Amino acid sequence: MTKFNQRTSVSALMGASVMDAQGALYGRVSEFVVAPEIATSQVHGLLLRRSAGKRGEQPALILITDLRLGQGNEMHLREGASPAVLPAEESRLMLERDLLDQQIIDVHGRKVVRVNDVDLVWESANGEGAELSLRIAEVEIGLRGAVRRLLKGLHASTADRIAARFSPSLIPWDFVDLIDRDPSRRVKLKIEQNRLEQMHPSDIADILEELAPAERQALFISLNEETAAEALEEVKPKMQQALIESLDSGQIADIVEEMDPGAAADLLSELSDERSEEILGKMEPEERQEVQELLEFSGDSAAGRMTTDYIALPATAVLGQAIEALRKFEGDIEIVTDIYLLDEEGRIASLIPLVQLLLAQPNAALADLPHSHVVTCDINENGRKVAELFDKYNLRSLPVLDSEQRLVGVIHAEQVIALLRANR
Repeated sequence: MTKFNQRTSVSALMGASVMDAQGALYGRVSEFVVAPEIATSQVHGLLLRRSAGKRGEQPALILITDLRLGQGNEMHLREGASPAVLPAEESRLMLERDLLDQQIIDVHGRKVVRVNDVDLVWESANGEGAELSLRIAEVEIGLRGAVRRLLKGLHASTADRIAARFSPSLIPWDFVDLIDRDPSRRVKLKIEQNRLEQMHPSDIADILEELAPAERQALFISLNEETAAEALEEVKPKMQQALIESLDSGQIADIVEEMDPGAAADLLSELSDERSEEILGKMEPEERQEVQELLEFSGDSAAGRMTTDYIALPATAVLGQAIEALRKFEGDIEIVTDIYLLDEEGRIASLIPLVQLLLAQPNAALADLPHSHVVTCDINENGRKVAELFDKYNLRSLPVLDSEQRLVGVIHAEQVIALLRANR
């Protein structure tokens, strides 16, 4: 059994002739239809302008499986083939209309690029006479694709020979995520959305900043609430406002609830009082209370930079309680570096690095584990002093104390980095 495959492209096939089973011209290729619900990496069929069609007649959809390749890769209809039903507008992707010259996200390269051409591969598992498929192989983003399109009126071999002088710049189809200017059609284009949501929030933020406003908005509202919240924390305040301005208060509340309380308070503080109150009113009581408390403080104070998401246990706690607290922690577990042991008045008795939990014996008392030197700051300390403490003591986190020396919040290194970037 031999496997047949032949490379081609959208630019090479656009306008190409398709002959009927008797060898007469049936029509010319005007578009490539992908049906993501059937196969995300295969061309479902070709739209053909009929050679003998009436004025204003709609193009005919011919399934790829109803084609065969003749000499010189000329396309022919199989005996008995007839036009198929075109998938509904909201469920189909058109390669020429929806991809060429459009911005897409290279999720592997973590950047935004523009599409010049799409590389395709004719395939058959049983030789040239067997049922065909047309696989989407790569997206062309370099000069080679642009040149091929400019020369598409020439004979295919001539155009390919000239284009071959330029080095290819390709993105495998599996590493592409599509965005659409019209949010109502975004579901159709979310072919590899899961890949996007696995990217680091900082990379998603960079991509959002590269996009034009319409594409940026379409991308943002396609993210799940947790990913949207993480990305929102990484962009500048003006961008935050632009991203949420078209959302209703309930949608924003769902995203804000997933944010770090300190970041959420910073976001709401940039909005009008009326808008902020509307969003708070849609939030769950516990998350609302945390954010409202932080909104009372100046943004440049330690309280304005702290988060109330931290792990604190009684000074009498044992290892098992710490493990259970980590399992139940609802904040960003990746930024937790220490566990705070508190006395009966809520003051810090000791600070236990997480790494010590890994080395501890089962049922060990946390107070008996090696602990770090405790550096704290006052709730009203300014941002400059906070940054100095992080620098002087090489801190990963900084506990924030109220006037009675009780722990009320924690500032993590990433908040300080964000502060320094904002003041550059």
